[in-house]
Amino acid sequence: MSGIIEVENLSFGYTPEETILKALSFEVMPGTFVGIAGPNGAGKTTLLNLLCGLLTPKAGSIEIDTAHIESYSIRKLAQKVSVVRHEFVPVFDFTVRECVSMARTPYLGTFGFEGKDDKKFVNDALAITDTARFAHRPLAQLSGGERQRVFIARALAQNTAILLLDEPTSFLDLKHQVGIYDLLKTAQLEKGKTIVAVTHDINLTIQYADEVLLLGADSSYQHGRAKDVFSLDQIEKVFGVRTFAGKVGGENFFLPLGKFAKDSRQITSKLDGGQQE
Repeated sequence: MSGIIEVENLSFGYTPEETILKALSFEVMPGTFVGIAGPNGAGKTTLLNLLCGLLTPKAGSIEIDTAHIESYSIRKLAQKVSVVRHEFVPVFDFTVRECVSMARTPYLGTFGFEGKDDKKFVNDALAITDTARFAHRPLAQLSGGERQRVFIARALAQNTAILLLDEPTSFLDLKHQVGIYDLLKTAQLEKGKTIVAVTHDINLTIQYADEVLLLGADSSYQHGRAKDVFSLDQIEKVFGVRTFAGKVGGENFFLPLGKFAKDSRQITSKLDGGQQE
């Protein structure tokens, strides 16, 4: 089985002198949940924009479903890949249903009318994300967590095999963070979606992602299982912060420690049983 996303020797910079991503290679198998992590400026969102065709590589190649990304028209690529950006407050007064229905645009015929299939995808997406109950409310009247579920519903209604998400839990409280990840994991397991999510939350990524792509600010990277990529030494090196490492059940978790962390010199790591000084 070949990867649904294949990236080979990818390099990119916004100026000729600049290189943000350098010789990056990785493969995403169909139906996999992949988290993209790393410090600010490492190129996480840039990579997402390359994977959806918004940016063009300086070198290397990207294949989506075994075809070079450049071979797709905008319409055809939108039938393969959907994108969920940062949560935002909408400017226009669209209702929830209107917003989700926009996802069907790549499939509409010459006259732009919705068919039965389009309406079914929209209704199913609203049901899965528990947004049908406020389908006729304007987006601007929803909370941040509700709006984010609507944007995920729109991505699901687009009926693509691949969902790309840029920090889907930014600005959300703990309950809504977990709720969004539960929703994405359900889409992966029940709908067979391939999920690629940029995230700053290492611990949620460990819980939900099958694989992790960890980008360094120096263009280095690691790709593999979350438990293999996220080690104490690696996190402290890549993020440049002293970190406490422990376990919850069988999974590691990590807590950054600033110089004013209370009693941080007395914290005992549950990974190695010793004190972290």
